[in-house]
Amino acid sequence: MGRTPTPVTTPESLTFRSDVTVELVKSSASDADVLFAARVSTAGEQSLDELKKDPERSKGLINFLMRDRHGSPFEHNSMTFFISAPIFVFREFMRHRVGWSYNEESGRYRELQPVFYVPDESRKLVQQGRPGKYEFVQGTPAQQEAVTSALQESYEQSYTAYQKLLAEGVAREVARAALPVGLYSSMYATCNARSLMHFLGLRTQHELAKVPSFPQREIEMVGEKMEAEWAKLMPLTYAAFNANGRVAP
Repeated sequence: MGRTPTPVTTPESLTFRSDVTVELVKSSASDADVLFAARVSTAGEQSLDELKKDPERSKGLINFLMRDRHGSPFEHNSMTFFISAPIFVFREFMRHRVGWSYNEESGRYRELQPVFYVPDESRKLVQQGRPGKYEFVQGTPAQQEAVTSALQESYEQSYTAYQKLLAEGVAREVARAALPVGLYSSMYATCNARSLMHFLGLRTQHELAKVPSFPQREIEMVGEKMEAEWAKLMPLTYAAFNANGRVAP
């Protein structure tokens, strides 16, 4: 029996997005995790008593650990996020290796869906200045229209080519080469507070940061959503992170 051809998607079937999705799907993370891990060095088995105490009483210790960069107590917790974002975001994201685990959807095993990134009007489009000393500024309406139309046209052509290859019986892992990095992918990312702080220090801009960072806006959008979830889980640790210049311990 012959292979059933894959229906070719029409341009109207494509979805264009300018946002990202970040969901906290599982966590075991609290300020008490930092305290019992830190106090085992002096209290031994009695450090387990910290699990029954109000962490608010010991926020000075958390601040001390953050300030003096005693980092390992911030590793005894876990957060798992579901993230949907353009592929080019994930390629930057996965440069963060220490303290992170990833599982991403695979174009070898499933037909990839026609969801693509097109920046909206809030995305600054124009880079000014020399390398190492530049800034981004708003584009003109004409530039915004040019970006939108060019990307949409490119996405329509590439996804049509992808589906034609699938219809010819070409393997998914080969056909996916026709697709651009503006395609949305999804993954689970698991980290601890220390690895997340390092990520945020590099991938977000913040007025309290001692060390300036210049992240690409799209990965910063992911970082901002992750930060909001973490702040609710570990408010004392989050406050100490900000109070000490947003430098990972």
